[in-house]
Amino acid sequence: MRPTVRRSSPALPCISTARERRGRGARWGTSTVSRHGAERVYSGLRLAVRAVIVEAGRLLLVNAYPGAQSDLWCAPGGGVEPHASLPENLAREVYEETGLAVRIGAPLAVSEFHDPGRDFHQVELFFAARITEGAPSATWADTEGVVNRFRWAAKADMAALRFKPDILPELAFGTPAHALYDPLEPIVP
Repeated sequence: MRPTVRRSSPALPCISTARERRGRGARWGTSTVSRHGAERVYSGLRLAVRAVIVEAGRLLLVNAYPGAQSDLWCAPGGGVEPHASLPENLAREVYEETGLAVRIGAPLAVSEFHDPGRDFHQVELFFAARITEGAPSATWADTEGVVNRFRWAAKADMAALRFKPDILPELAFGTPAHALYDPLEPIVP
């Protein structure tokens, strides 16, 4: 079953929201969205979910910066909407960003970052996930324009990439004995 797809795109790195973009404000914070979506001001605490998808020893990464603004990669996912479980939110976000249907597994980690200049703080919950329908395609286009490209990265590739959070390789390729916590860090453009 394919999740419900949202409309619009984010302004912050590796951040996709539906609730904020529709102008209703974040559940744990607030946002302002101009009529044409050009101005976005996020504040408060935002909850997000991310999928750690590993196939054939490679991790699926996405880039949500417009054009080639940044080389920062992250796991697919995005903002949590109320009245849906964390796994439901994550399945929806992964489908919107990649066109892939996924089965959400166990929680793996909690990560957080902030932008003190904007009074913005995001807490991300990472879950194991596996593809159940579809295959990543170079021709896939995120209809909302959130994700502009994706790539697969082997463990050896990670050393040459910029990604967040720092614990992502351990989540994908390690075997943590317990859920991991990546402490608060500022947003790095």
